[in-house]
Amino acid sequence: MSVSSPGAAALPGDLADVVLPFSVPALDVRGRVVRLGAVVDDIIARHAYPPAVSRCLAEAVALTTLLGTSLKFDGRFLMQAQTDGPVSMLLVDFETPGRLRACARFDKDAVAALPADAAAGEMLGAGALAMTIDQGPDMNRYQGVVGLDGGSLEDAAHQYFRQSEQIPTFLRLTAAQVYAGAGGPRWRAGGLLVQYLPDGGPGRAPDLPPGDAPEDADVASAEDAEADAWREARLLAATVEHHELADPSMSSEELLYRLYHERGVRVFEPTAVEERCRCSRERVHEMLVGFPDDDRAEMVREDGRIEVTCEFCSRAYDFAPDEFGAS
Repeated sequence: MSVSSPGAAALPGDLADVVLPFSVPALDVRGRVVRLGAVVDDIIARHAYPPAVSRCLAEAVALTTLLGTSLKFDGRFLMQAQTDGPVSMLLVDFETPGRLRACARFDKDAVAALPADAAAGEMLGAGALAMTIDQGPDMNRYQGVVGLDGGSLEDAAHQYFRQSEQIPTFLRLTAAQVYAGAGGPRWRAGGLLVQYLPDGGPGRAPDLPPGDAPEDADVASAEDAEADAWREARLLAATVEHHELADPSMSSEELLYRLYHERGVRVFEPTAVEERCRCSRERVHEMLVGFPDDDRAEMVREDGRIEVTCEFCSRAYDFAPDEFGAS
């Protein structure tokens, strides 16, 4: 459907935990907007991460959701950052069509030594960002890896698209604590992804030069027109303010209308996103069965039990040693 003036009619879709695909045919661009509320707030609250760590993880969740919802098959998209900075690891596991889980590891003292509003580059430091597409046990995995050198996740994602996808791409990410009614501030995250994907159809071709034009006349080429189309789309996308992507009162439709209404923006069926961990007692038991007996024996607590806590959802699983044939 095309997006009309926000004042004309009520806009469809929730304001949070939804990914909205869109296209601007006149500029040959497609993209997605993600707005996350309870998904990131619940993840952060469960782990009680410090604000600076929470911000990094929330942006990573938004980035992974933007990329994971592009998959056209049943599978998983994993984003993992490993660094030498105060936040040593970010891990987001996205399962189609819209289920995800996420966690972070960090040095408590190093994080405490930085201001709460420290930039992502200070938190992450140097390392690598890996993007992995898993199509299932019978298919090969695809992985793209880019370096982290003190920049933001936005910077690393742009490098990923230049290096791995080679598609002109603009990306913006944000995460912030927002007051939205009773209950105090809640974490929200958002993201905008715009890509130049010409389909070879009409729309950008320049006017034909006049037949009597001098041989040395400066005549626009089709390549120039394509460059102009992407330049316009990118410059418009760059006007998005970070606070707009986290604003609980602004819908994705309103945002896209503001950006591209003069060119005619179309939106498609939104995808709902939810936090859902893949752990279970059966999975944890299977993992422990694969451990050597000596390693499992070292895991037995003073009360004679083995407890394993899921790093993603913090759920604890309790076992008796004899469940694994131990004496």
